[in-house]
Amino acid sequence: MTEPTDLSIQDLRRKFADKSLSPSEYWLALEEHIEAWEPTIAALYAYDPEDARRQAAASTERWAKGAPLGALDGIPVTLKELIATKGQPVPLGTAAVELVPAAEDAPIAARMREDGAVIFAKTTCPDYGMLSSGLSSFHKLSRNPWDPSQNPGGSSAGASAAAAAGYGPLHIGTDIGGSVRLPAGWTGIFGFKPSHGRIPVDPYYVGRCAGPMTRTVEDAAFSMATLSRPDWRDGTSLPPNEIDWMDLDIDVSGMRIGLMLDAGCGLPVDDEVRDAVIAAAKRFDEAGATIIDVAPVLTRQMLDGLDVFWRARFWGDIMGLSEERRSAILPYIHSWAKGGAEISGVDAVRGFNETIEMRKSCGKLFTQVDAVLSPTNPIVSYPAEWASPTNDPARPFEHVGFTVPWNMSEQPASSINCGFSRSGMPIGLQIVGPRFDDMLVLRLSKAYENWSGGVTNWPKRPG
Repeated sequence: MTEPTDLSIQDLRRKFADKSLSPSEYWLALEEHIEAWEPTIAALYAYDPEDARRQAAASTERWAKGAPLGALDGIPVTLKELIATKGQPVPLGTAAVELVPAAEDAPIAARMREDGAVIFAKTTCPDYGMLSSGLSSFHKLSRNPWDPSQNPGGSSAGASAAAAAGYGPLHIGTDIGGSVRLPAGWTGIFGFKPSHGRIPVDPYYVGRCAGPMTRTVEDAAFSMATLSRPDWRDGTSLPPNEIDWMDLDIDVSGMRIGLMLDAGCGLPVDDEVRDAVIAAAKRFDEAGATIIDVAPVLTRQMLDGLDVFWRARFWGDIMGLSEERRSAILPYIHSWAKGGAEISGVDAVRGFNETIEMRKSCGKLFTQVDAVLSPTNPIVSYPAEWASPTNDPARPFEHVGFTVPWNMSEQPASSINCGFSRSGMPIGLQIVGPRFDDMLVLRLSKAYENWSGGVTNWPKRPG
């Protein structure tokens, strides 16, 4: 029997409509579930069950009248802590930030409220969202539900842990180098980074995107109609669209799909990861696609240039803080950022120019293929207490080789589970599509989910 906490968005909407389950009844079941899990995985910030009950009660009244506000009315949702919600501080994952209530909702929060979604919590992230880890100087250490001794990844750490543990069907993360896809891969969920500007964000920046993190492709796709509504505050926001986000059928026959098993630099790919991705590619081959081995799009020079640019940018952000506040930053991040103090303006610009080279390299590859498959993460897992897969501030981005190029090229990409390691940890398959063709990525993801059967045995709650 399906537990209420395992229901999809569409399942919940049907039950709300036929009155076999109300938003209030669902929330109370979910609240109990969260309270059983949260001491173990510490996924949430600003969790407010009392306010969630109030929001769910209002939604119950609307559904009883047959007048829901929108497609997500009554659906519980979490937002990554970096996404502002009016009246709540945005700590940015760090003890260095003064806690000042946000003056207004960020675009994503505004869209959720317009549709009547139940925003019940924010989810944790590391300091300034600069780590692929659940480690933070402000939040409790977030852990992986599949094995709490292991890292959920990041920077959308809490969102991935919450999704894997079943804290409702929808969680929104942000991604500038892989921060939706990397933790999705390590926790077995589906993470979708759309084309740059498809989901408006504030503040916006080069490569910065937001996307849904869910247990199924359909839940992510369904949320996109709400999330993709334009917002003037994002100067990169794409025009209004008439995309049918639930049109997920596809015939892959005749498609040319690249298989990238080498990131070009960074951590080597674990054998178990490589084998799982090759097996996933065979599914596409058996369905009629032509699988083509492709070379990396990333070079060491590109990745090091990005490191230089991000260090300089981040040091510029924190150099005005008092010494006391700067010392509160997670030592790993502070040590990494301090190198930015010695970077010249010329070197910073040269570093930024490597993002353009990434874009060129990705564009060239897509003149030869229709889509790309690769590992999401090069390694199976790493300890919960580590700040990154290397745990070395001198080598902070050795794990992003498969993910970061697609941020800089503005292309849509997803991570979907493609198996498990011998230790029982999830393995992620990344699917990349051409710029603006978000539907192709979702359709290919759905096709693979159908062939593989998806994840059916999620972690069991403690107790």
